[in-house]
Amino acid sequence: MSYLETTKDVYKEAALTPDVGLCCTTNPIWELPGLRIPKIMQEMNYGCGSTVHPRDLSNSPRILYVGVGGGMELLQFAYFSRQKAGVIGVDVVDEMLEASKQNFVVAEGQNDWFKSEFVDLRKGDALQLPVEDNSINVAAQNCLFNIFKEEELKKAIAEMYRVLKPHGRLVMSDPTCEQPMNETLRNDERLRALCLSGSLPIKEYVKMLTDAGFGTIEIRARKPYRILDPKHYPTEELIYIESIEVAAIKDPMPADGPCIFTGKAAIYFGDQEYFDDGAGHVLLQNQPLAICDKTAGDIKALGRQDIFISESTFHYDGGGCC
Repeated sequence: MSYLETTKDVYKEAALTPDVGLCCTTNPIWELPGLRIPKIMQEMNYGCGSTVHPRDLSNSPRILYVGVGGGMELLQFAYFSRQKAGVIGVDVVDEMLEASKQNFVVAEGQNDWFKSEFVDLRKGDALQLPVEDNSINVAAQNCLFNIFKEEELKKAIAEMYRVLKPHGRLVMSDPTCEQPMNETLRNDERLRALCLSGSLPIKEYVKMLTDAGFGTIEIRARKPYRILDPKHYPTEELIYIESIEVAAIKDPMPADGPCIFTGKAAIYFGDQEYFDDGAGHVLLQNQPLAICDKTAGDIKALGRQDIFISESTFHYDGGGCC
């Protein structure tokens, strides 16, 4: 049995019998005005963060969500879309699609505004999405891509890139790990299916996205997630796993490389009203400006003593230099 078949079996079981502890989200279950999330959806929230960000969802976007779980994030997306088939949910597990469908009936009873027809559930594989080219404004996945090994991960990212419209956003939440993992952990099919042993370092994760062609990357959150310890896992040392929330934007690739926002900011504190670097970045006196890592490096190279560049905070929420 391949690791992908093991993954299907794990989530088939989780669809038939909700497993509250399967994947512990690092976000509270938030509800917007007029939005009630059924308890069954909360119990089947098999993600490690959130991919639903209101600033991505203006003007009734067409949304794709891969790996439907219990349907919670599909319902949250539908809150913003509110149109027939405005949200597409794709899953390879029949039982998960059926569970999600049943949960939407419950959601209809608790939300006057919601209709099940707002969500178009499709049987399909992340490696070959049943979605047209250049047709999606916002694509999302939560705690799915970290399960894939390198070649499958490349295919999954390429498929998301294919279906997105120009300037469309791929919004993700995945575990990451900066420590090396041994081959026993990496090749344990169940641990990979449980979103533990497939975690990549952030730089590798981001490179996979930029190699696929995404010109802008935003790291929006970085949080503690899990510990793998020698008493319970095949490792000789404690391994610390985090979860990150990332948006990869289908912008044209700049000639000097991608713009990657890791939460850095620049503050000019010189004697003039502003500083202009001549490359499109104007720093007002003593006002912070969010900057991408590339711009941070360029400004540092100027050697100025009146500009402060912060370290990466791994929290970026827009309003930046590019």
